Amino acid sequence: MTSSTSTLSQAGDVPFVVHLDGSQPGDREVLGGKAYSVNHMRRIGLPVPPAFTLPTAVCGLYHANGRALPDAAWDDVVEAIRALEKDTGRTFGRGPSPLLVSVRSGAAQSMPGMMDTVLNLGLTPDLVDALASESGDPAWAQDTWDRFQRCYSDIVLNGEGTVPVDAWEQLRSAVGAVFDSWTNERVRAYRERHVLGTGGGTAVTVQAMVFGNRDDQSGTGVLFSRDPSTGEPTIFGEWLANAQGEDVVSGEKTPTPLTDLVESNPVLHADLCRIAETLEAEYRDLVDVEFTVEQGRLYVLQSRAGKRSPHASVRIAVDLFEAGTITAEEALSRVSSDHVDSLANASLIEKEDGEALAIGLGASPGVATGHVAHTFEEVLALVGQGESVILVRTFTAPDDVPAMFQSAGVLTEVGGATSHAALVCREIGLPCVVGAGPGLVGSLAGSVITIDGTTGKVYSEGTVNTSPVAHDPHVLRMIALAADDAEHPIHRLAVDQL
Repeated sequence: MTSSTSTLSQAGDVPFVVHLDGSQPGDREVLGGKAYSVNHMRRIGLPVPPAFTLPTAVCGLYHANGRALPDAAWDDVVEAIRALEKDTGRTFGRGPSPLLVSVRSGAAQSMPGMMDTVLNLGLTPDLVDALASESGDPAWAQDTWDRFQRCYSDIVLNGEGTVPVDAWEQLRSAVGAVFDSWTNERVRAYRERHVLGTGGGTAVTVQAMVFGNRDDQSGTGVLFSRDPSTGEPTIFGEWLANAQGEDVVSGEKTPTPLTDLVESNPVLHADLCRIAETLEAEYRDLVDVEFTVEQGRLYVLQSRAGKRSPHASVRIAVDLFEAGTITAEEALSRVSSDHVDSLANASLIEKEDGEALAIGLGASPGVATGHVAHTFEEVLALVGQGESVILVRTFTAPDDVPAMFQSAGVLTEVGGATSHAALVCREIGLPCVVGAGPGLVGSLAGSVITIDGTTGKVYSEGTVNTSPVAHDPHVLRMIALAADDAEHPIHRLAVDQL
């Protein structure tokens, strides 16, 4: 054990492992955002799979220890896995009822889609057979194994080598891979863009798996307590039947709106509405909730203050103030200088002189025109020439974030309103259209296009006219709230700018 490990352990400042059973109040800076939300949701009685976390301080120890988890920390991880076995009635690395876990990142600051997650960990070729025998569903066991191999290979092995046949080796390496993701280029770019500093590191949360890919009565989704694009006070989200969480967030598949559940599964829809209402009351803010359904049983996996567009930031802050949920000072604090800049520069399409090239889903409001680029290198070359750029991808992944930050807008062939592209663009006020149809990457190469992140339409150069964003009553109310705060950036939105 290194001296820093010994000091931490003996001083008792932060344990190597924290059990997320809700019995302790927890601290976001210590536990990381994901673990903090798991602990909080278990405390208030929501249906959350059992979990434990290695706090953010252990990330620093891992890197100081030559990118290796100290033995004392690993001993605590083993004990924590034994506690998960007791909670679930399953066994890790052994049959007949194998315990599978997810290994998830979670910094103190919310950084959706930036760091790595490994799902279905603990499977081996022998345990695939055990899972098939226990469930009576060999196809599901094989699908889960295939998913795990792809995920582990991409994140832990970087596409090289084979998955270890020892579940404990899988776990130790996956924990290290998640700690490693704290220092990768996309996380650096995100922290720099959002002025987050270097921070204390990411926590690693290990949680018992629940399976949205179990059957047709299973699935996964993302829920917002309000519309994150407009701020409208209505439940918003997307759902994929017979799928796992990465299928929704990655944008590789186009999900269906949660409103479809009103008819197909009204009980589930009502439960989701109740959970959204409960968590919004706890956070006193828009919440973003990840959930999974396994064979008809609902589980909540994470909650956080949801990322939103600049327009939505203003409306939600004003609405919560008017409802008496937050103070005027809190409302003003939720509208940043970047939000105001986006609103001041926003425009609307005033006139269409031609047919749209494609129509997708407007995932982040605003209008942007630029040269089509497909790679980071193309984006940098065009920006270096003083050109505006629209990044066009089949779907975006965390590695695309540096290119997104250099672009005027983003367009994807597939994905929904809770995909990676939508989440990142909404947060930074970047116009985004998702799910506009296959083939756009090739057909739009070399073009100049305009995208409308409100309507989801894509136009060729010169076929639309734009005008400044219209007068907004929520912006005016926010300006009135800031009457005694002359330094607040909202004052830059004078009436003649709107």
